[in-house]
Amino acid sequence: MRRIQGPGIFLAQFSGDDSPFNNFPDICKWAASIGFKGIQVPTWDGRLFDLKKAASSQTYCDEIKGIAASYGLAITELSTHLQGQLVAVNPAYDAMFDGFAPPEVHGNPKARTEWAIEQLKFAAKASQRLGLRSHASFSGALLWHTFYPWPQRPQGLVEQGFAELGKRWLPILNAFDEAGVDVCYELHPGEDLHDGVTFERFLDEVGQHSRANILYDPSHFVLQQLDYLAFIDIYHERIKAFHVKDAEFTPSGRSGVYGGYQSWIDRPGRFRSLGDGQINFKSIFSKLTQHNFDGWAVMEWECCIKHPLDGAKEGAKFIAEHLITPTDKAFDDFAGQGQDITLNKHILGL
Repeated sequence: MRRIQGPGIFLAQFSGDDSPFNNFPDICKWAASIGFKGIQVPTWDGRLFDLKKAASSQTYCDEIKGIAASYGLAITELSTHLQGQLVAVNPAYDAMFDGFAPPEVHGNPKARTEWAIEQLKFAAKASQRLGLRSHASFSGALLWHTFYPWPQRPQGLVEQGFAELGKRWLPILNAFDEAGVDVCYELHPGEDLHDGVTFERFLDEVGQHSRANILYDPSHFVLQQLDYLAFIDIYHERIKAFHVKDAEFTPSGRSGVYGGYQSWIDRPGRFRSLGDGQINFKSIFSKLTQHNFDGWAVMEWECCIKHPLDGAKEGAKFIAEHLITPTDKAFDDFAGQGQDITLNKHILGL
């Protein structure tokens, strides 16, 4: 068995216009000061990272790695969650998702998709230059508005939607393959890849591509009422990244899984800071260790109650306390007798 690395932190929810969150050296210093050992970097935030430059300049990548290392930090993964979302957008969401892209492609879905695909290919090269093994992203969605079959979905709609999604992602996956990096899709409501079944559909469309993998985040499975522990046993070979994020689900007589269009604080399913929700992280860390996951345990803070800086401080400690050093011996070795073929034959009656 291998040891999970950590604790890491996803910087997306912490970057901002105020110091120390508005530039890469200072946010690294802050993350290290509260106990983190790794950082997952959002590539759309120019205050922290220049993705296009990283794709073409080894010098820039070495500088970024050097800054992180000077504070005792490793870069765990790059993230293109926003750009990955834009690889596939149903027209119903065009206006809402245009904000994820630069102004020059607003109102032009074709140009926006081309920009997003280019961004992913930049991320493949940048990840390679940084010496990374995994990359975090979203799949985008053409079908999400039809997730509940009313009105009845036209025959063949789902198959066509996944065929198109696979067509768009296959060249990107090939680019990541050339770079030696896995694409880890965060399975997330709102994405066409949001559970095990949809991930399997996608794998079929991309020829079981070896670079199509999973960013495991149990919080999204709690909100869907999916068995997040059994998921690890089924899909562990494809789990190549890990968001440590807590959640809770408390249905009532007034609201359930769909949340009633309520704000996060009033929804039955909501994200919480680590240790404040319902997720059994002891079992998660045990299962991932059992299945030889040796990637990073990266905290993603999303909580509708607790302040993010408090959540971050507590999160570093929480992850560190859940990391497991795998045993190098069996607990009953003291009673072992060594191999004795004659004795074994005698016991077997041979």
